[in-house]
Amino acid sequence: MRVRDLPLSEQFVDHFAEQGIRELYPPQAAAVDAGVCESENVVAAVPTASGKTFIAELALLTADGPGLYVCPLRALAREKYEAFAALPGVDAAISTGDFDASGEALAGNDVVVATSEKVDSAIRNGASWVDDLACVAVDEVHLLGAERRGPTLEVTLATLRRRNPELQVVALSATVDNPEAIAEWLNATLVKSEWRPVDLRTGVAVDGDVTFDDGTTMTVDVGSVAVDGSGDGDDGDSGDADDPPDDTEITAALVADAVDQGGQCLAFVRSRTEAVGLAERLAADGLAERLGVESAAAAAGDEAADVDGTATGRQLADCLRSGVAFHHAGLRAGHRTVVEEAFRDREVACICATPTLAAGINVPARRVVVRDQKRYAGSGMEWLPTLEVHQMCGRAGRPGLDPYGEAVLVGNRDTEGDLVERYLDGEPEAVESKLADPASLRTHVLSAVATGFAETEAEILDVFEGTFYAREAGAGGLADAVGVAVDDLAAAELVRRETGGVEAYRLVATPVGETASKQYVRPETAERIVSGLRTAAGMSNATTLTVFEVICDTPDMQDTYLGNAERAEIYRFARANAGTLTTAMDETDNFEEWLESVKTARILDEWIGGATVEELVESYRIGPGDLDSRVERAEWLLSAAEALAETIGVRVPAITRARSRL
Repeated sequence: MRVRDLPLSEQFVDHFAEQGIRELYPPQAAAVDAGVCESENVVAAVPTASGKTFIAELALLTADGPGLYVCPLRALAREKYEAFAALPGVDAAISTGDFDASGEALAGNDVVVATSEKVDSAIRNGASWVDDLACVAVDEVHLLGAERRGPTLEVTLATLRRRNPELQVVALSATVDNPEAIAEWLNATLVKSEWRPVDLRTGVAVDGDVTFDDGTTMTVDVGSVAVDGSGDGDDGDSGDADDPPDDTEITAALVADAVDQGGQCLAFVRSRTEAVGLAERLAADGLAERLGVESAAAAAGDEAADVDGTATGRQLADCLRSGVAFHHAGLRAGHRTVVEEAFRDREVACICATPTLAAGINVPARRVVVRDQKRYAGSGMEWLPTLEVHQMCGRAGRPGLDPYGEAVLVGNRDTEGDLVERYLDGEPEAVESKLADPASLRTHVLSAVATGFAETEAEILDVFEGTFYAREAGAGGLADAVGVAVDDLAAAELVRRETGGVEAYRLVATPVGETASKQYVRPETAERIVSGLRTAAGMSNATTLTVFEVICDTPDMQDTYLGNAERAEIYRFARANAGTLTTAMDETDNFEEWLESVKTARILDEWIGGATVEELVESYRIGPGDLDSRVERAEWLLSAAEALAETIGVRVPAITRARSRL
């Protein structure tokens, strides 16, 4: 099937032709047959790099009205926005922030790219533009199963469909175990395919030998280290000749082998520290010279060095000059942009990344190496989900650039069988709704009441009737969960039951509940802020540290890791400043979590006091990107605190001082 045969205007046909898109991939052709260009709902469950974005573009460009493209991540939203903005004659807009606004300026655009959180907040704040939508395309719809992001995506989709029953929904997903369930929920035709434009073989490396799922094998040179041992591959420090190479050396050999063949690599590890450590190890292998990109790699390193003067920035710049990079959430946005663009432009041989990169932006490579298949999860090490590993592996092989793609999981003789069974032969997990989580359900029940969508529990059930959770739990399970959520919200004085009229009672959001919903904070966050503000208002010495402690001790502020070495120092700081904190040490529900919030509050207070990024990163062992994200969240939560202070009629001048200086 040719692009020219589709119901697209000539300008779009020419645009895609300039990008080399003239023929449709089989999954894309199947989506056209399913009616994606005729306002039909479609769920496309196809592998990475199989053309999912083009399916969404077809739907949005042929829709009879404005369209919305929903992305899970801001970085991905920016990438998609740029793609839509480049289309001739298309007015595109992007919205990923300002949770207390309706985004009415987005009205009138042909395509809006936004996160599900932004769309949800716009609806809560009375956005009318969502009612004019003709089509919504949802990227990474399998994230319905994500702990915090999933319920928002689910409720947002259900709300959009309820408000506009004629809305076309096109959902894009990696291959999951139950795409049929998602398609049934959306009343959509399922397009399911394993087709890829570049062949991918996946294997397990034991010592220097790799066995692939297609029956082929490969051996890489791990140097002078013997490969005939039978150790566990996790400890290569003994130096004995009979010891097997450790996982890092095997990874290094796999990366060097791919680079020597002219390919680029992605190497996935379990943590930030491991990503930096592996990158610095690979930097010693002269990968820039081996790939022939010395001057380009040096320029990328200089560009990274110009972002800031932090130790993290210097580490990254040094690695880039050697043709290697690391990528994790602790990097500043500017650093991540340098790494991603340098890799796409073939200026870097390898990126060492945490798994978050796999679900994020488009950076495919010739070979993917998954060194770590377990990560720490609260009480111990746990296997990564199969879907997550499949997403990493799916980054291997770039259409038009690589003749093939390879994904290699680094194992040993003890784990080889588990890796094959779990990740090579195993099916990815089914998507399950997380809306049943009490905190998530309370958030969305409050939203339904505060926006006026529902005034009784029966009407709340009507609002949630179109959710994926309702399909799974049935009417009885949903009714019980909603009843508990309403009781919790009433106890927190965020909603109240008013008697009278025909109904026995109706649910009404209290002023605090309404403000919390509009400011897009969780009910628990609103409770904590209101309590803290009342305490602060009665203090004679409330400072900016006071209000930072209030907003940091909420579930909407990201945790800041508190290491054992610094715990005593933060404890002493909390004791020394007890008179300006709203929570006494012996009154905390969770002392360790509260200490973490004090650490975050201290960082923010020093930031507005003039401390530099470099000083804070050095003093508190955080990444520069962590500081950026905490500052951004603090701005949002301080804005919410101001609104809540006005709602309850208390005056805390320190809020305005903190916000203006932040």
